[in-house]
Parts: sequence; C-alpha cells; structure tokens
Amino acid sequence: MKKRLFILDTNVLMHDPTAIFRFEEHAVYLPMVVLEELDAGKKGMSEVARNVRQVSRFLDELMQNIDGNIEEGIPLPTTNKATKAGRLFFQTQLLPNEPLPSTLPGNTPDNSILSLAMALQKADLQCEVTLVSKDINLRIKAHVLAIKTEDYTNDKVLDDVDLLYTGELALADNFWETHSKSLASWQEQGRTYYKVTGDDVPDWYPNQFIYNPAEHDKFEAIVRKVDDNQATIELVRDFTEARHNVWGINARNREQNFALNLLMDSEVDFVSLLGTAGTGKTLLALAAGLAQTLDQQRYREIIITRVTIPVGEDIGFLPGTEEEKMTPWMGALMDNLEVLNPTQGGEWGRAATEDLLNTRIKIRSLNFMRGRTFLNRFIILDEAQNLTSKQMKTFITRAGPGTKIVCLGNIAQIDTPYLSETTSGLTYVVDRFKPWQHGGHITLQRGERSRLADFASQVL
Repeated sequence: MKKRLFILDTNVLMHDPTAIFRFEEHAVYLPMVVLEELDAGKKGMSEVARNVRQVSRFLDELMQNIDGNIEEGIPLPTTNKATKAGRLFFQTQLLPNEPLPSTLPGNTPDNSILSLAMALQKADLQCEVTLVSKDINLRIKAHVLAIKTEDYTNDKVLDDVDLLYTGELALADNFWETHSKSLASWQEQGRTYYKVTGDDVPDWYPNQFIYNPAEHDKFEAIVRKVDDNQATIELVRDFTEARHNVWGINARNREQNFALNLLMDSEVDFVSLLGTAGTGKTLLALAAGLAQTLDQQRYREIIITRVTIPVGEDIGFLPGTEEEKMTPWMGALMDNLEVLNPTQGGEWGRAATEDLLNTRIKIRSLNFMRGRTFLNRFIILDEAQNLTSKQMKTFITRAGPGTKIVCLGNIAQIDTPYLSETTSGLTYVVDRFKPWQHGGHITLQRGERSRLADFASQVL
C-alpha cells in the first residue's frame, strides 16, 4: 500500500482550523506559501481571521512536541489508539521548481503550490501526493497537470442532500392492519395518544410527524417518545381550521400545519424550517412568536437576526445604531408584519399596533452574539443556510432558560464562499438535532406566496 501525503491549501485551514488533525495516519504537508498567506490573513475580527489565529495556536502547540529533526515531521495527536498517528511536515528546503506549462505564467501562490506538488511527487515515486483545496479553479488546474487533487469533505454532513431528514414520514397503506394487534389508545388533557409497536418504529425520531397519504382517510400525528420498538404518538392540532388560527394565520397545507405544531409547542426548544421562497417560513415563525409573546406571554420578546450577505453589489457602510443598520436586511420581517398587523381601528389603531410590535420585536446582528445569554426569548434566525457549523454552534449556545430558537433557511440559496448544501450549518443542525426530545424539524414543500411566485420557482 502506497503511503499518502496530503498538501493542504490555505483555504482549507481558513475553513476548518482542525483540518491538520483530520487525515488519520497519513502525512500532512504545509508549503511555505501557505504559512505566508495565513500570516497575511490573521488580522481582523472576521470568522476567517479567527480560524487563522486558531491554526497558528495549533501549530505553536505542535512545535513544542518536536523530538528530533523537524524534517522528519511532527507527530500529530490521535484519539484512536488502534491507528498509527500521522505526521505534519513543513517545507524546510527549497525544492527544485518543476516547470509549469506556459499557459500558467507568473509566480502566484496557486502556481507555487502546483509546482511544489509536482516536485514532491517526483522526489518520491512511492508516495501518493494529493493536493487538498476548496478552490475549484485550483483543483481544475491540478487535474490538467495530472496532479491528484481532492476537495476537503471532512465537514460534509451528508453524502447527498436528498438524504437530509425531512421531519415527516408517510405511512404504508397497510400500516394499521399490520400494527393493530398491539395498538393502544387513550386521552389525556384533551389530547389523543396512541402506543404503536412494530419493527419499523425504531427508525422513527422524537417530534417526527407521521401521516396517512390517502386523502379520504386523514391521519396526522407527532411522535412523542420512542423506546426500542415501541412509540407513543399524539394526534396533531389542526391549524388549518379558522378557529385554530395563530395570530390570524392558518396553515394552508400539511407541512405548514406540522410547522405550527412545532412552533406552538412549549416542550420543543429548537425548531428548524427548510423550504424554498414562498413556503411561509418567516410568516409562520413570526405569527407563532407574536401569539406566544403577546397573547400567551410565554416569552418576553422576539429577537430576529440573519447573516448580512447581499444578493448583488454591497451597498457599503450603513449609518445609525445596530438596529438601524440591520433594518435594510429585514425586508422580509416588514413584509410579513404587514400581513400580520390587523388594520381594524383605522390609521390610529394601526399605528398603536405598530408601536406595540416595535417594543416587543428586536432586530439584532449576529456579529455581537458572543458572550450573550438570552432568557425567555423567542429567537428567529433567518437565512441560516449561510452559517457554518461553528457559527451555528456559537449562535445556538446563546440560549438561556425559557428561550426557543427557530432557524429558517433554503439550502438551495447559499451565498457564503466554500459552503455547500451538504456542509451548511443549517444542514448540520438538522441532522444533529433529529434524535433530541426537545428539537423538531420540517421541510416545507409547497409555495403559498402567489401563483406567480410558485410558477417562477418551478420554471426559472
């Protein structure tokens, strides 16, 4: 078996500071140009700058473990005693530059890394050299030069986004015939419960919705508890009926009904809603927040935040306070408040309602979340697909007692560089929270904005 040497590009370390520890028993190589780029990117308060400084700290700690010649490599720590630890190599000598094609002129950092990869491969034919980079163009150039290259996929949550947990499960046509013998039912505090036993039950998750797809035999329930091959399920509340509206809003389809059941459940502390434009994510979350903050007084206020990434050209610095700077990014909030704000009472009544809402809805920036603790708040994170898994962890761990967090997003619209549908922080939390008793997720399928928006999302 050939030994393997992985050359890491700068963007890999900027994306994941722990990348040097992710290659098991194989050797990791850091070119000098990568160290130079890391040094140039260490200043500032951005997430990239923080990651670069963390990489520098990791390298400094590893330098303390040098037990011999640095050219022999630095042993990397391993958590698995069964496998041999890898070694970290630095570029300690000037390797002969391998001539690059005339189509790659200049001495750019990318070309230096390509030349180095060719020199390392030529120096040891028994070693398989692989360039690891998140830069697609660099990987294309490496392929052209017959250099083995790979994307950094250690942070990939799923192999295929189609495998992502949807939060609902359609029952088989013969489900009740095959499970009726061991079925038990009872009522408690006006709610109907069933206890189901079967071989397929262990694959269910807490707060997952199960339903009968047959229109003539409607059945919709939520899984409350799974214990081996036995599950306790509860019939869902029907928010499609006018008398069960939430701040004047009714569910228009099955998935919206499931979403409102999660949003209005005091036992569910974390809710994630996925869906394309027009599926009602923001409207449902805001309506549930207003109902529980103003009517039920379960929460003290609603906090809304999102990542500030523009669709087109950046409009530059914005004047004013934190809330005023965030206002242009909160167009979706204002649009939905127009729907939710009742017009009874004329202009005076509308103005009074707006003043009330403004005192209970706060707009905050994600940039100032570190160190904060939110008590009894209903927090809505919009455009969550643009966060990394580390940023998502930083955000969710701000929740104090009595706080509910709702994450909204569309993983088909990611604007953050080096993030994809399978590495997004939203995908990460959906997958990690699915077995938790106090977390819930639903993927909204159908657009309800307008027939124009629905048609455009399908054909454009």
